[in-house]
Amino acid sequence: MNFPNGFTEKYQHLLGEDAAAFFATFDQEAVSAFRTNPLKEAQKAFSDPIPNTPWGHYGKVSGKSIEHATGLVYSQEPAAQMVAQVAQPKPGMKVLDLAAAPGGKTTQLLSYLDNQGLLVSNEIHKGRSKILVENVERFGARNVLVTNESADRLAKVFSGFFDLIVLDAPCSGEGMFRKQPDAMDYWSLDYPEQCASLQREILEDAIRMLAPGGFLVYSTCTWAPEENEEMVSWLLQNFELELDRFEKINGMADGIGYPETARMYPHLFKGEGQFVAKFRYLGENQAAKLPSKKDQLTAEQKKLWQDFVKKHLFITLDGVLETFGEELYLVPKGLPDLRKIKIARNGLHLGTFKKNRFEPSFALGLALRPSEVKARISITPDDFVHYVAGETIQLEENHPNGWYQVLVEGNGLGFAKVTGKTLKNFYPKGLRFR
Repeated sequence: MNFPNGFTEKYQHLLGEDAAAFFATFDQEAVSAFRTNPLKEAQKAFSDPIPNTPWGHYGKVSGKSIEHATGLVYSQEPAAQMVAQVAQPKPGMKVLDLAAAPGGKTTQLLSYLDNQGLLVSNEIHKGRSKILVENVERFGARNVLVTNESADRLAKVFSGFFDLIVLDAPCSGEGMFRKQPDAMDYWSLDYPEQCASLQREILEDAIRMLAPGGFLVYSTCTWAPEENEEMVSWLLQNFELELDRFEKINGMADGIGYPETARMYPHLFKGEGQFVAKFRYLGENQAAKLPSKKDQLTAEQKKLWQDFVKKHLFITLDGVLETFGEELYLVPKGLPDLRKIKIARNGLHLGTFKKNRFEPSFALGLALRPSEVKARISITPDDFVHYVAGETIQLEENHPNGWYQVLVEGNGLGFAKVTGKTLKNFYPKGLRFR
């Protein structure tokens, strides 16, 4: 691999006798991996687990597979999986994933939260936030708000609010050179310091959003000390933070001068490049005001929704019901006033009110476990191929007309309408594939 000018000299100096082994890895194939989703009811055995992880496996999964379409798996390389594993939120926490797209760390944080508490998943770029929403919905999240904002605007709304903030910061991307060689096109000796300047701005806003005793997990996919240990020094000198130790696993190396932090090098850790540090906040921030929110439905809408729940579900969903036009959402409880920020996903989209009826959403059919739904219908893997291409499915026997959660290999693939022996196609047009 041909490196940018200055890169080889920098890391020969930094790594010393380890440099040869480090550079040799760039002629090897990037390591692929994925995680399974514990929120899904029907699990499946996969081979080659990543040691010391609850859900990680080495290997590749197809974006056109049943496992991917139902949200049972999420592709994410092993080093990137370590960030949320270090963060490891407890169910009930209020968590912010500050630079979240495409959704790897968000979905892993959701695995720990188990649909309890709150996750605000933010992405400043509008196009990438749409991909984030798609991945959050496929994962089956019920307690997620996706925002499309800058950190400074979020800080004005969420002051002193979060128990945990994860910032996988925009960085020089050195750790992705093997996986994405075009990342080298942007690299120069000055580039890490340019990135560090932006990282400091984002971190200042992040700290304003921490609750007393809250945690900040800071990570990058680069080895540049300017963006890693020098950032740790700057944080400790300028804010009321202390480093929090975590377990080093699978070949994580100590950070330079900070053994509480971790570096992942491809010659020591089976994966790409990553740095991670965890801090506890010792200061005080003014807490965000939390208005008391009630369900915002008309009497007719409330009746239509309650009728759907009574007929189709075994459970009552926890959250605040809000309408946006004719669309119904389940919004997580305990949020501040959000009118001043851009939102890409208000919460779990439950469905649409139409004339004298309620139609459940695709997202709801992904988020509900089959055991929570009264009316379910299973299709075969062969049927799946036709269904995701937008075709109707002919069933072997008649069923009562109405809405059913579509299941394939035991997990939800949205809701669809059945008329006699015909399963009509409600797979979203923008997601269809052959």
